[in-house]
Amino acid sequence: MTSGHFVVRTVDRADPGPIAVLRAAGVATAHEAAGRVGLLGPGVRARQEGAVIAGSAITVSCHPGDNLMIHAAVEMCRAGDILVVTTTSPSTDGMFGDLLATSLLARGVLGLVTDAGVRDIAALREMGFPVWARAVHAQGTVKASPGSVNVPVVAAGQLVRPGDIVVADDDGVLALPAARGPEVAAAAAERLAGETAKREILAGGTLGVDLYRLRPLLDELGVRYVDRLP
Repeated sequence: MTSGHFVVRTVDRADPGPIAVLRAAGVATAHEAAGRVGLLGPGVRARQEGAVIAGSAITVSCHPGDNLMIHAAVEMCRAGDILVVTTTSPSTDGMFGDLLATSLLARGVLGLVTDAGVRDIAALREMGFPVWARAVHAQGTVKASPGSVNVPVVAAGQLVRPGDIVVADDDGVLALPAARGPEVAAAAAERLAGETAKREILAGGTLGVDLYRLRPLLDELGVRYVDRLP
């Protein structure tokens, strides 16, 4: 890519169908269905309980301690998007609060994922605007340094591209290329059906070691059942 700072207007978003399926599946099941790829590190975590979102990523690369480019990114957002904010070096400053959330809600944005910090957390919860963040920190920021919008970024060790499908819930955050949406959604739906059947079997008292046929494996690994240790 040409060096410099950019606000990229055009984003190739995934179709809404696969996004809806992956939202219903949730992060854990979607991650398994995707082949255990795309998961952000656990440092970025839910700052409320029970929120589940899935949408298309609008990515932001900011200078640490500076939220100028978040303001620039709001204009690029549309209904169903999720804002993904990173900084060019580690930062836990509160780069996002209730005023920016108000702007994003007006555009139909579903939530925020950031590898930095947020503040006004009580107000964000009251507004029903979910955030996944590395930190909650009252430290304010400036608006002075250039960055970019809708370029590939790395959040909590995971590459996130503009237009990627982002799924976020209490278990964490998953980012997948939009092109993989139909494939992963189909696999997730299949896993959900299988899990429903397994849940019924386990609820009936069948043990996991029998359902998953693990006794031969335990024996092969040298695990012995004894009544007492000598």
